[in-house]
Amino acid sequence: MRNLGTVLVGLIAALLLLSLSAFSVDQREYALVFRLGEIVSVKKEPGLYFKVPLVDNVRYFDRRILTLNWVEPDRFLTSEKMNVLVDSFIKWRIVDPAKYYVSVKGDELQAERRLSQTVNDGLRAEFGKRTTHEVVSGERSQIMDILRERADRDSRQMGIQVLDVRLRRVDLPQEVSESVYQRMEAERKRVANERRSLGASEAEKIRADADKQREVIIAEAFSAAQKIKGEGDAKAAEIYSQAYGKSPEFYAFYRSLDAYRNSFKSKSDVMVLDPNSDFLKYMRSSGRANNTGN
Repeated sequence: MRNLGTVLVGLIAALLLLSLSAFSVDQREYALVFRLGEIVSVKKEPGLYFKVPLVDNVRYFDRRILTLNWVEPDRFLTSEKMNVLVDSFIKWRIVDPAKYYVSVKGDELQAERRLSQTVNDGLRAEFGKRTTHEVVSGERSQIMDILRERADRDSRQMGIQVLDVRLRRVDLPQEVSESVYQRMEAERKRVANERRSLGASEAEKIRADADKQREVIIAEAFSAAQKIKGEGDAKAAEIYSQAYGKSPEFYAFYRSLDAYRNSFKSKSDVMVLDPNSDFLKYMRSSGRANNTGN
């Protein structure tokens, strides 16, 4: 029984020693093994590892991609001395856990503060060399590439790799936006007034030209009408002349009938004439003919 108890005690001690000696690392983390405060081993691959019990201790660090977001957008000055609000984020990860621990004592907040300072310094330098239009749209992609390369180069000293720096949004401050919008509105109104004035001027020109063409067309039409009328009158005179030449007596009689017709259009028309008037010549002739016939 005494031997069995000793075996059990030994077995328990061995299991306890094994549990204190073994540790595991998965694919999402790194492990640093410390001995009396000094780094003696770095475990980057997943698996089961062993350490000296009660002497060594292990600290784990995330090897996944991390994101640094700012709570509020930061202000930066452009080359025009105009403030812009920049909302950005950083994608980063630990690539050298030993350097990371030595540089920031494994403190993620301290690492993010240093990353933030590096990126903000780069933003301040790059924005200071460019206009508002360039940082908003013209050279935005180029700025992000420069910031990523610079931040990655500086952060390697901390055992950190910067994978991406993104400018999520670049805006003007509220007070500047209102001023810009007012200037834009005034400019658009000025352009609109110029366009209206130009349109009114062109409309007047078109109307004046149309009136001129109308007068010309009317004058030409009147001239053509007078010409045709003159030709018609000449033709009619020629016909009358020919008819008069063939039968002067009939022509005189026909003209007298037209005169009678025009003079006695209404029953109420009254004319006082001398019976011997030439106007009544054919009426007198008609009366004599009737008396002769009787």
